[in-house]
Amino acid sequence: MKNYTTEDESNKAADKDIFSKNEGENKGVFRININNKYVLWGITAFLVFAAAMLLYYIMFNGSNIRAVFMSFLDILMPILFGLIMAYLLTPVLNFIEYRILIPLADRLGIKASDKRRSIIRILGIIVTALLFFLLIYSLAAMLLSQIVPNIINIVSNFDTYINNITKWLTKLLDDNPELSSNVTYMIDRYSGELEEWINTSVIARTSGIIKSVSLSAISGIMVLWDFIIGFVISIYVLASKEKFAGQAKKIVYSIFPKSVANNIISDFRFTHKTFIGFISGKVVDSIIIGMICFIGTTLMQTPYAALVSTVIGVTNIIPFFGPFIGAVPSAILVFVVDPSHPLNCVYFVLFILLLQQFDGNILGPRILGNSTGLAGFWIIFSITLFGGCFGITGMIVGVPIFAVFYSAVKSLVNAALARKNMPLDTSEYIDVGYVDDEGFHEYIPEYRLKKEPKAKNKPDNKEHDS
Repeated sequence: MKNYTTEDESNKAADKDIFSKNEGENKGVFRININNKYVLWGITAFLVFAAAMLLYYIMFNGSNIRAVFMSFLDILMPILFGLIMAYLLTPVLNFIEYRILIPLADRLGIKASDKRRSIIRILGIIVTALLFFLLIYSLAAMLLSQIVPNIINIVSNFDTYINNITKWLTKLLDDNPELSSNVTYMIDRYSGELEEWINTSVIARTSGIIKSVSLSAISGIMVLWDFIIGFVISIYVLASKEKFAGQAKKIVYSIFPKSVANNIISDFRFTHKTFIGFISGKVVDSIIIGMICFIGTTLMQTPYAALVSTVIGVTNIIPFFGPFIGAVPSAILVFVVDPSHPLNCVYFVLFILLLQQFDGNILGPRILGNSTGLAGFWIIFSITLFGGCFGITGMIVGVPIFAVFYSAVKSLVNAALARKNMPLDTSEYIDVGYVDDEGFHEYIPEYRLKKEPKAKNKPDNKEHDS
């Protein structure tokens, strides 16, 4: 054995000995000394090289990675459907258990036990599944009885609507000769380009469109099958949701320190509360708005009241922009049906505006409350950002996702200010010019300063030499 008198000498020897001889039971076995700086340099160089190669592969083979990811996602689609359905049905199951079944069991004098808990869970899942199937059946019945006939009627009367628009345009142009000449000039200018586009693009792509429709039908059948499998998976998830939550917490506490794990679990609770509160509340709000719209349009004798109300209700799920997205095509449809009576379209638009005001100022706040905690600007920002990145889905989930991000940034900022013993209220910083050891000093812009009136030039009393 080598003897070293100082710690520095032992460290130098450890650096020299990349391989150390292990004494004890495995005498004579050599192992790599992980603490050796040359070994650490080698591991670091290998990781850097591997990361560079991975980045290079991702940059130049992104399509292959995306194809592998999409195929993997297709395989997991039934599980994703099941997890999403279980997540959305969890509040319904909790309400049925804690508001109906458990109080009923207490009144019947059934003592708390594992058997009672299992029976309540089974009954809760059965009732939740029945309500889910009732909702699906109601939507399908409305689709088949109201919406599909309306769409078929629109397609069958399409020529009539085109003639109505043609007559309306003809009358409008006859009454406005200057507008008629401009329209004629535009038609003569672009009619050739339009005809060429139809011949080269539309007709040439007809076979591709038919193929896409056929593939879409097959994809729809596959999605329906994934949906059915996902529903079965959601039943298993709902049956053991507490166990899954306990396992997730167990993993978190095993990886992170207690304080960090507590913060992670608290953040997940906040995320869940924000998401489930916003999504479920927005769905309920949109259903109510759709029903009110159907009653109002029926009383107004608006054409295709069921179809229009469905469009308004579905698009209302999208915050802020949803009412406009649904109102524009609906108003166009109402106008196209009978352009000779444009006031019908005007009345419909006014009704939709009043309905959205009622939703935004009365119904929405009562159902949603302040579930996101975002100001109006951040709501518009999040919808625009996520909608541009992920389409309609991004517009729906963008607000709760950004609310979670906003809350995380706010929490970090408040924690940093608390460490500096500075106030957390934003109003304290509005008029701050600078901060020093004495505290906050106010900044007053020039336009807020009170300017003293200039003194008038008074005659000098001193005699001047002539």
